[in-house]
Amino acid sequence: MSDEPSRWTIHDERLVDDTRRLHVAIAHVELPDGVQFEQYVLRMPKASMTVVLDDARKHVLLIYRHRFIMDRWTWELPGGYVDPDEDPALTAVREIEEETGWRPRSIRLLTSFQPLAGTADFENLIYVAEGAEDTGASPDINEAARVEWVPLAQVRAMIANGEIIGAGAQLGLMFVLAG
Repeated sequence: MSDEPSRWTIHDERLVDDTRRLHVAIAHVELPDGVQFEQYVLRMPKASMTVVLDDARKHVLLIYRHRFIMDRWTWELPGGYVDPDEDPALTAVREIEEETGWRPRSIRLLTSFQPLAGTADFENLIYVAEGAEDTGASPDINEAARVEWVPLAQVRAMIANGEIIGAGAQLGLMFVLAG
């Protein structure tokens, strides 16, 4: 069975704003039944984040930071945008070191996801790293107020209590907890 009969038609797309981290457009689309409307479309660069586990796989490396848009403090996985022409795995390693002062010994892709599939193209890649070495460097003050090895046994409660709110962090941590 073909999915083509349910494909939406894009008649036009006009640029609203274009920056290094966000491309905003308005698309004129038509549904298969003929209904037409305009839809905001967001495009952002890929992002990489990593679940960094200690050697015993009992603790995860988290950063505690303030997110000004929501005016909330939250625990997160280290991560950030993938630079143009950069290998996303190298982005993950770079971000871990910059944000935490730790260097992962191994890294592998766990999963990828689109957090706003109906509105945005913003691929998020989640890696897992097993083991890390302290580089002796201080974490970036602009990225983390605190960096801690948090017991994995506390993660479900932290999510339930609203201490870990990011979709990528929750997804990556739940993947690891599920084994």
